[in-house]
Amino acid sequence: MFGPQGTGFFLLLVVVFAALIFWVALAKQVVFRVLAACLAFVPAMAFGIASVNKFYDYYQTWGGAISDLTGQGASSIPKYTVAGAGSNKQFDKDIGRVTSTAEEAQVGYLFQTTIVASHLSRDVYVYLPPQYFQKAYAHYRFPAIELLHGSPGNPSAWLTVLDVIPTFLNLLEADPSDAAVLVMPDTDGGQQYGLQCLNNPGGIQDMTFVAEDVPDYISRLVRVQAPGPAWGVAGYSEGGYCAANIAMQEPARFGVAGVMSGYFVPIDSQVPKGNKPGGKPYTVNVFAGHPALGLVNSPKAYIAEVPITVRLPAFWLAAGALDKQDVSAAANFRQLLQTRLLLQRQPTDVPYMIVPGGGHQGSVWRAALGPMLAWMTPQLAVQATKADAAAAAAAAAARAAAQRKAHPAKPPPSSAHKK
Repeated sequence: MFGPQGTGFFLLLVVVFAALIFWVALAKQVVFRVLAACLAFVPAMAFGIASVNKFYDYYQTWGGAISDLTGQGASSIPKYTVAGAGSNKQFDKDIGRVTSTAEEAQVGYLFQTTIVASHLSRDVYVYLPPQYFQKAYAHYRFPAIELLHGSPGNPSAWLTVLDVIPTFLNLLEADPSDAAVLVMPDTDGGQQYGLQCLNNPGGIQDMTFVAEDVPDYISRLVRVQAPGPAWGVAGYSEGGYCAANIAMQEPARFGVAGVMSGYFVPIDSQVPKGNKPGGKPYTVNVFAGHPALGLVNSPKAYIAEVPITVRLPAFWLAAGALDKQDVSAAANFRQLLQTRLLLQRQPTDVPYMIVPGGGHQGSVWRAALGPMLAWMTPQLAVQATKADAAAAAAAAAARAAAQRKAHPAKPPPSSAHKK
């Protein structure tokens, strides 16, 4: 009742505001009237912020709100610093020193690391599923899903708002073999920005960082497959647009894509002044004067430009029923995907979930997250198993070739013919 969206909290703010206004009316001294008027701004402002939070159904608990807004949650997440180039084996050894195998084999392990690439330095959250610590999966290279947040926002929203870890653990209870590593990068470099995962001409190369640098770094560090069919990309709102745009432009690096309340034509971005991280944000169309780049970064238009011989990642779409713009955008893009699949003589099934009773808000993304992951993970697991089998076969062939080279077969002795 007294949570961030609770009726009691709203009533409390109204009562406090009314009391302060009453004080303004009754106070005889000017100083107390000014003080009461100034204090009245606090509950009024809080009421406005709480109303926005309730409208978008974002923070449901005080813990989640405080953790996200103050960064306290991030400070409590273990940070892994890579020494040198890093490696899967070294990472597993390092993680083994700071974890309890029995505990992590039940709940998994969340950590953060910093990726420095493309002139950017950003934190990335990585969740290792329980299977990562189980003996049966000791030599398995897991599939991975890159999860992209909205704007304004940060990667911790996947933890505090969408509850991705408990949602994922519920799925793995039924299908443990569908385990995947979840990768949650900071796509904007600050909540004041909205870069849309775009490569700004002459500016921040956000798409390169998100679509290439992050998967490459994680696949070198963690025991996951290299970018390709065993990788997925998904997001909500701005992150949904990012996922669609990246999947269209990098089809060889991702096997599946999930778009929750996304859009399919870029909007104006909020970029730092001087294109320097930390600069004052300002709004701009980064492709103004670059119509060709604008087309390439518009999945709705670019889908007609991708050669029909190119196989795009499989898409999963969702939108809140009350947001007609999101519903229309997803339906139109789905139709374009189905037409393309028909021309490729492929099955035209493109899952599309309309969440009743919700708009462009957190309740929709929480409702869609489980079904999206349940659709993604089995496909990625199949690809990871295939990749592991192919790697094992290649390694066996290489060992056999090396053995033949080290011990070449002796020619059979020649037979002597008597004359």
